[in-house]
Amino acid sequence: YALINVITLVVITPVVAFYMMLDWDQMIHILDNLVPPRHRDDVRYLAGEINEALAGFVRGQSLVCVFLGVWYAVGLSAIGLNFGFLIGVIAGVLSFIPYVGSITAFVLSIIIAIVQDWPHISMPVEAIAIVSFGLIMDGYVLSPRLVGASVGLHPVWIMFALLAFGALFGFTGMIIAVPTAAALGAVMRFLAARYRQSGLYREHGPAHHRT
Repeated sequence: YALINVITLVVITPVVAFYMMLDWDQMIHILDNLVPPRHRDDVRYLAGEINEALAGFVRGQSLVCVFLGVWYAVGLSAIGLNFGFLIGVIAGVLSFIPYVGSITAFVLSIIIAIVQDWPHISMPVEAIAIVSFGLIMDGYVLSPRLVGASVGLHPVWIMFALLAFGALFGFTGMIIAVPTAAALGAVMRFLAARYRQSGLYREHGPAHHRT
């Protein structure tokens, strides 16, 4: 069932994206006309902030994919692991979903290394070292600096979003977790800024005088 969902998602998503790109300007024009004129500036500003956050996520995560894909492909091939280059490519593509690519590389490389080098353990140990370094770089350097900074989210919130959306919506949830969290973050920052500009925040309470 999960495999069918993944295949369906992979097949349908490009088709939907293609037709949305064809009619994108018309869709934006229609939505813009539906917004009351007095709120259009705010809605346009908020939409621009969300678009910037999502674009930052795509750019940052794409760089993460390239770095991890090259690291795993070169590293696993260098130790002589069968299908090492292919594992690196797969891990790089799946790294668009934070941490999924590294975990996939970890599992596949260890299984193949054990089978290939049995009864020795040198190759599994080398594979674990290579993938562990990639996991550390992904979790502590690449994702926080390239993705978290781009979308304005702390790495803890990114991990929480992945866990929550994964538990609620499965594989699809993990794909949309960070972009959705980035959009919600932009909305919350907008609301917080408006609150600080409001009279409710600026209003001073009655002065207390000593008697």
